[in-house]
Amino acid sequence: MLNILAKNNSLINLFISELRDKEIQSDSMRFRRNMERIGEIFAYEISKHLEYKQKDITTPLGVSEMNLPVSEVVIATILRAGLPFHNGLLNYFDSAENAFISAHRKYHKDGTFSIQLEHLSSPSIENKILILSDPMLASGASMDIAYKALIERGKPKHTHIATIIASNQGINYVKKHINMKNVTIWAGDVDDELTSKSYIVPGIGDAGDLAFGSKM
Repeated sequence: MLNILAKNNSLINLFISELRDKEIQSDSMRFRRNMERIGEIFAYEISKHLEYKQKDITTPLGVSEMNLPVSEVVIATILRAGLPFHNGLLNYFDSAENAFISAHRKYHKDGTFSIQLEHLSSPSIENKILILSDPMLASGASMDIAYKALIERGKPKHTHIATIIASNQGINYVKKHINMKNVTIWAGDVDDELTSKSYIVPGIGDAGDLAFGSKM
């Protein structure tokens, strides 16, 4: 299943537009805050698909019956660009466990690249709700490698792949390489073009550099 949040007009359209705008995105603090706010919207939308149970809440004047979420959630993020997005998810899923994946592109002499997984820190995800987030889903290779590394820590009840900007190619790659039986893809928006170096067009540019500064 694929959900594209920008198709339903809401404030997420404004926040994504500011991420894309080359004038506004030069303010790294605002860029990070917009990613965080988008993460909060994703969390709200994903929360509608969790398991809920009724609980009696005692107020000063009586008892209120409330349906409360009972799903165990693990939020996993691909470093470094995903950190502000992760924080937004965690602002709402404040009791969630957390996982972090370090991966990078290793370029070869012929101009191609492969994804190198360097580090994974994760709790067990057995029978839990896994939210795997990365602000950009470009080629899809990083998401595939991260997901397959995570499921070595257990079989999640359901996985929500969350990305702010995806390419059509990246979505198709994920659908081809990951068993989608218990997987939902959430995208803020989807772009049609992917360059030969796997950059999304129009995209937003390098999310990690825009959030935290350029790297050597």
